[in-house]
Amino acid sequence: MCGIVGVVSREEVASRLVDSIARLEYRGYDSCGVATLNSVGLEVRKGVGPVAEVAAREGLKSAHGTFGIAHTRWATHGGVSRENAHPHLSCDGQFAVVHNGIISNHHALRRELLDRGHRFLSETDTEVIAHLIEEIYRQEAPVEEAFVQALRRLEGSFATAMIAAVEPQKILCARDKSPLILGIGDEECFVGSDVNAFLPYTRTAVELDDGEYAVISRDGFSVRAIASREIRKKRAMNIQWSPQSAEKAHYRHYMEKEICEQPDVIRRALQVPQREISELARRMSAAKRNVFVGVGTTYYVALFGQYLLAALAGEFAPALSSDEAGTLGVWDPDTLVLAISQSGETFDTLQALRHAKAGGAQTAAIVNVPGSTMTREAKLVIEQNSGPEICVISTKAAMAQMVLLIRLAAEIARLKGVDRGTASRLAAELEVLPELVQALLASQRVRIRELATRYHGMRSWFFLGRGIYTPVAYESALKMKEVTYLHAEGMAGGFLKHGTLSLIDPQTPCVFLVPNREDRELYDLTMSSMAEVRARAGRVIAFAFDEGNESFDEMVALPETSPWIAPLLHLVGAQLLAYETAVVLGRNVDRPRSLAKSVTVA
Repeated sequence: MCGIVGVVSREEVASRLVDSIARLEYRGYDSCGVATLNSVGLEVRKGVGPVAEVAAREGLKSAHGTFGIAHTRWATHGGVSRENAHPHLSCDGQFAVVHNGIISNHHALRRELLDRGHRFLSETDTEVIAHLIEEIYRQEAPVEEAFVQALRRLEGSFATAMIAAVEPQKILCARDKSPLILGIGDEECFVGSDVNAFLPYTRTAVELDDGEYAVISRDGFSVRAIASREIRKKRAMNIQWSPQSAEKAHYRHYMEKEICEQPDVIRRALQVPQREISELARRMSAAKRNVFVGVGTTYYVALFGQYLLAALAGEFAPALSSDEAGTLGVWDPDTLVLAISQSGETFDTLQALRHAKAGGAQTAAIVNVPGSTMTREAKLVIEQNSGPEICVISTKAAMAQMVLLIRLAAEIARLKGVDRGTASRLAAELEVLPELVQALLASQRVRIRELATRYHGMRSWFFLGRGIYTPVAYESALKMKEVTYLHAEGMAGGFLKHGTLSLIDPQTPCVFLVPNREDRELYDLTMSSMAEVRARAGRVIAFAFDEGNESFDEMVALPETSPWIAPLLHLVGAQLLAYETAVVLGRNVDRPRSLAKSVTVA
């Protein structure tokens, strides 16, 4: 959570700082602020609200200085208030700090600093860092030494950046269990929570690892270990994403743009080299046990993978929600754990990966964000290359991950000798998937908008599927609840009669993900569940391939395709339904209340 930015340049930096935290707003948008240094000292401007609103009200872009730091917040310690917004100053106003993470010993540090005469203005754990640096600096330690000594006192997780009036034209920053990355430009340097912070200005990035700190200036950067201050040699990497990929263009919202980008995202997922898919498939085939882990949307993607491996390769590979993997997982050298993450920084999934490694398990990951922690901690990584996903609600990243899992499951089936021509057939079907998604987007937008207008007043929704459509039903319900704030529940259709039928009435829309008739068994099971709903006067909205079916109250017609590709078309339809319903309800589509995209705290 939270977005950190820092810029050192020869030019005024306030506009860049504001633009950069606006690009990180998916990480938090309760409050924001900037700190710069100019002839009158450190200047801090901040306030409550989204970046554009605070920037206009507080004049963030008018702050003067050629270096500075900025922050957009997702509240953890302390409520949403101007006092709790970052940056935070030391008592003497000489040090300004921004921070992401949790300082678990901040209460003890605060008591110690209060006893030494420090005055606190906020409830945050972050403010402790500024006062601690000031206290150590008072004891005649140089600025960098004071910063490092303060870091060594912190317990928990942190990414932090600091500027000091007593040492201008430098930013000191550090990370431990929370993401931070450097951007290297021409006579300017950047620091950010992820590469979106500086993508328009440079695509050259340097990853910080846990337990490292950096000093950046216009002339370059140096990285050292926090524990020993030993110099760390770092290799720069080139970010392939274009700056334009993070812009909203002509779309109403980023969520709409990212849904509509899915044909291209599928093409990029199909361009991931087959050798990478084959290597992961080889390792999974050799392992005695395979386990998928993910959380939220990526848990449902993982569950989709579980169904694929069972059906295509005849292998049971359980999907565990990352937040419970520490309790449920049994890790040993005979197990391979495949982690799935959009950001590559999700705390729960990283913890699951680390538990698995500690037990001796093999590790692999499918990740979207280059340079993220997971790309360095997993033994084998497939970068899905979906481009930046700015909306807090994940759509296109999940689609790419599902496409990669189809490729992976088909290759495992081939290696295990149970292929029966599936791999080549699926490869051909995936090649036409982008056109099918494009056809769906072109033909059904108006229809789905009509349904959203008609049903947006319903307070409770059910999304139902059978077999491999079950995880898609879960994910479809998650999209609806995340972006509309309506109650939505996804489930296997067979689960209905075991309690949930008591909730069905004419005010309860039930969205059925109907397979094509070629998938006869699942089709019949789905229609049986639908009959149970109709018998209780529930409203049936079908995403289906067979028009004119009298069992449907409403229908969204999908382009004909094969059983393995069909669930991805249902997913796109459900994403659109959630999006259009949220628009009708007037929700903050790209930044839903209480949510942040990259959940980096426990």
